[in-house]
Order: sequence, then C-alpha cells, then structure tokens
Amino acid sequence: AVVSTQSTGSANIMLPLYKSMVRSLVEYCCPLWHPSKISDIQELESVQKTFISRIAGMKHLHYWDQLIHLSLMSLQRRRERFILLHMWKIFHGKTSNDLNVQFVSRPRLGNLAVIPPRRRSSSAANQTLFDDSFAVHGPKLWNAMPHHLNIIEDLEQFK
Repeated sequence: AVVSTQSTGSANIMLPLYKSMVRSLVEYCCPLWHPSKISDIQELESVQKTFISRIAGMKHLHYWDQLIHLSLMSLQRRRERFILLHMWKIFHGKTSNDLNVQFVSRPRLGNLAVIPPRRRSSSAANQTLFDDSFAVHGPKLWNAMPHHLNIIEDLEQFK
C-alpha cells in the first residue's frame, strides 16, 4: 500500500505520491475503457476521495472542496479531458485515426465529429457497449464543446 490506513501527511508529500503511484494506474488508457455506469464512476472516484482525505487538513472538507483546495479535477472530468485531447489530436492529424472518426465543418457550429450510426441488428448489450465506446463517446463530447474551442489550432492553447 502506498499509504497505511491511518497515516496522514502534508499535501507536498501526498499529492506527488498519489499522482505518480495511484492516479497513473487508475487513468491508464482511460479514453478506451471510459466507464459509463454511475456505480463504476463512483467507485473510481472513491479511490481519489479516500487518498486525498488522508492529506492533512482535508478530512473535514467535502470532496469537491478538497479538489478545489488541492487544485485537482475529479477523475471523471480528467477522463473526459483526455478524450477531448485525443479527439483534438485525431482532428489535427497528430495521432492515428484507427477508428476512422470523421469530422465535418459547419459554418455556425464549427468542426463537428460524426457520431457513428447504431446497428439495428445488434443485441441491447452490444448496443450499450457500442454507445459507451470511444468511437461514440468521443464525438459526443467533441460536439458538446463550444464552437470557439473546437477551432483552436494550438494544442497547448486547447489544453
């Protein structure tokens, strides 16, 4: 275990430990396995919640206040951010487009990602998996962004 069950420490020590040894494992390949069930999302958030509650001075704060105080994002928000960054890289040809994500340009709406159509012949379970896949979830997140963000050309500015 990175931290014993009773230990607390300063944010200067605990945050680098958490970011390098815990969060990196929880987020590995997250654009591909992006959880969709609320219970799965809450279970992942509980990993971060438990760890940061062990940082000195955090236990009395609500989880969202802890995140603000420590300048952290929820794991769900980070996963969505990684998906959007990957979509930006696909759009600008900075990474491979193995899923053949298509984009269209609309004068009023900017650059939109084409959401693949559902296959009517698939079972309900397969449809759920398809709807939760990067090929569908990525374009939906991309299209939900305000127009002025999806036209940004520089990755550092987009971040």
